[in-house]
Amino acid sequence: MKIQGKMFIWLSVFVLAMAIVYGVWSKEPAGTTALFLAFGLCIMIGYYLAFTARRVDAAAQDNTEADVADEAGEVGFFSPHSWQPLSLAVGGALAFMGVVFGWWLLYFSAPIILIGLWGWVFEYYRGENQTQ
Repeated sequence: MKIQGKMFIWLSVFVLAMAIVYGVWSKEPAGTTALFLAFGLCIMIGYYLAFTARRVDAAAQDNTEADVADEAGEVGFFSPHSWQPLSLAVGGALAFMGVVFGWWLLYFSAPIILIGLWGWVFEYYRGENQTQ
């Protein structure tokens, strides 16, 4: 995690320099403010990563002699047969179409999103997959 912290800190230095240059040349407050806020976000993430890198064990990316297989391991559990992401995708597509065609589409998309989210969260608490 040390390298990620350094990368974000250097990115924050670059964004700060660009914010100053942009602010001086353009004299436009909205873009200048956005760049200074981006600097703040970069420095917060970089500081957090650098701060926590001292408290955790060294990862494979911190070792210059590491192989790709050194970081191998279990990534996580992914449900192989879930229909809930499809319902969330349909609800999300309808919600974004509501921005184009009219906000009234949110009345139809919000229940679909909520049903999909509820089903995804409680997928392994009921039915045939209850014991997994």
